[in-house]
Amino acid sequence: MKKWHYPFLAFLIIGTILILHGNKPVYRTNQGQVFGTTYKITYLYNEDLQAEIKASLAKVDSALSMFNQSSTIARINRNEDVEPDSMFLHIFRLAMKVSEMTDGAFDITVAPAVNAWGFGFSKSDDVTESMLDSLREIVGYTHVSEQNGRIVKDDARVMMDCSAIAKGFGCDVVAQMLHSKGIEDYMVEIGGEIVLGGRNPKGNDWSIGVNKPQDDTLAITSNLQTVLKITDCGMATSGNYRNFYYKDGRKVAHTIDPKSCMPVSHSLLSATVIAGDCATADALATSFMVMGTEKALEFLKEHSELRAYLIVSDQNGELQSIDLTEH
Repeated sequence: MKKWHYPFLAFLIIGTILILHGNKPVYRTNQGQVFGTTYKITYLYNEDLQAEIKASLAKVDSALSMFNQSSTIARINRNEDVEPDSMFLHIFRLAMKVSEMTDGAFDITVAPAVNAWGFGFSKSDDVTESMLDSLREIVGYTHVSEQNGRIVKDDARVMMDCSAIAKGFGCDVVAQMLHSKGIEDYMVEIGGEIVLGGRNPKGNDWSIGVNKPQDDTLAITSNLQTVLKITDCGMATSGNYRNFYYKDGRKVAHTIDPKSCMPVSHSLLSATVIAGDCATADALATSFMVMGTEKALEFLKEHSELRAYLIVSDQNGELQSIDLTEH
């Protein structure tokens, strides 16, 4: 064999190794921003899927984002004649189902009250009793319905907000995309809501931390209350320890009771829900924060398919955990 063949042979071998290595599945991570928050997605695959991830999230944004003026929900809120796509109708139907299950603790028509208290996509001046009376006339999931493929409001002032379910649903949509690629090992996280599948890079269930509910509007503090080892599920946490403000010496938290149109105030500080899908977990975590500890525990007794981790404040102001993550 002539000498000049050796460099060519070496180049061929190295090239083959690189190609084979490039096709080998490895754990990849994609990060970015969506829905006014951040996302981080880790998955075992032989290609980078950032483009597909962005495309999946863009579909959710175009259906449910309150900050996207051309989104389906924004157009319905403006009383435009809109024929919702299957994605929007899926979430609308799920929202109505959870509202019925929770006796209205979850309610996507709470938007006007959320805005009035300064936590939504627009803000009002000081909330007065007369304003609350007006809000109660238009807040309530029975004010909206699906008729002949359209969303019908019984009052033009009714406005919807899916922010308490959209992040969880976004996680589900990305997880479904990963499944379509044959991916079984992944973690999809959007703004703290999570969908998990298979195993982590160490070959174990995924380890997910639950933060201590410490007042922290800047999200600087991240001390953990516990670490849950879970997989093949959706998980969402809701709490009043980051999104709040003080007015006249009183803490005003972002969780609004749809019935009273007032911010909630009770001993339940954080609710983590584990369910078969993240959209449901997201909606129920918010519901529990509206219900409070006792009603949330009653609900969980009736729904054995759910798991939960609640953090409450006792009479002395100390944190107590109620761990219902094991059946």
